[in-house]
Amino acid sequence: MLVLDNAPLAPLTTLRLGGPARRLVTARTDDEVVAAVRAADAAGEPLLVLGGGSNLVISDAGFDGTVVRIATRGFALDGTDLELAAGEVWSDAVARTVGAGLAGIEFLAGIPGSAGATPVQNVGAYGQEVAETITEVVAYDRAAGETVTLANADCAFSYRHSRFKADPDRYVVLRVRFRLDDAAGQSSPVRYAEVARSMGVASGDRVDLAKAHEQVLALRAGKGMVLDAADHDTWSAGSFFTNPVLSAEQYAAFAARLGDRTAPAFPAPDGCTKTSAAWLIDNAGFGKGYGSGPATLSTKHTLALTNRGAATTEDLLTLAREVRDGVRAAFGVELVNEPVMVGVAL
Repeated sequence: MLVLDNAPLAPLTTLRLGGPARRLVTARTDDEVVAAVRAADAAGEPLLVLGGGSNLVISDAGFDGTVVRIATRGFALDGTDLELAAGEVWSDAVARTVGAGLAGIEFLAGIPGSAGATPVQNVGAYGQEVAETITEVVAYDRAAGETVTLANADCAFSYRHSRFKADPDRYVVLRVRFRLDDAAGQSSPVRYAEVARSMGVASGDRVDLAKAHEQVLALRAGKGMVLDAADHDTWSAGSFFTNPVLSAEQYAAFAARLGDRTAPAFPAPDGCTKTSAAWLIDNAGFGKGYGSGPATLSTKHTLALTNRGAATTEDLLTLAREVRDGVRAAFGVELVNEPVMVGVAL
């Protein structure tokens, strides 16, 4: 294991924000991850587990404890069964499954971060989410002091949520197992309207797998959602707010405030309705590129808050609060942050 004191964390995040870690441990095997976590727990140390750093907002003061950076590698394909080490680069793993002719995660192309983070957030995009293909998650259970294997049904997956996110101090993901689909070179059924339109197909159609992968990458790049060090629109944590899921009562109150406008609305479980955070932000007066300081909305996508190169975490949070409060004032809907907050809160 590589151990550094007073180590910068900003370069390890896609926002490029945050102060230093008192101690940074880089672990390259599952055993090293478990040993580092156990040592921190035994010492009563505050612990932060870091993967690709694509979903973190870290305080300008940094982290006064141990940060375990998971740098494990492992891609094992057996028929349609895939096992990924937590430290595998997610976008690379997706590309490899597409190259192998397997469908199931192709619409999740280009999402930054590591494989181990995907079950935590139940990562999803363009009509697909990892909960649909994950069969098992291998994790270190800090409460039990042992490595456990959780079946899909035990992970409590829901929209951008899971058992791991609900209890963030308990589990450290080590490996993720998926069951993919050999559809003779075809994609999973296209569910997302934007993808269907861009490919000239109907919802529910299958398309060439490689073309689906390429189209999603193009769509994401057009929104600044594919990492590019030279493009400050990609210095973000991706979508900063989740799409609100409103109860029947909440949706009725929201609809009453729309007037002549029509907002996106999608059925959600338990009689709820999901609407679009991007639509709310834009229609509350926060357009692409909004902001005059070192942190602004992306010039390509209103849902991404970006570091223009000289921002601090507090700059970013000031903008996030302005957007959140503006949406609440305009529509009575409370936006919730998607990235994990470390040492800060909205």
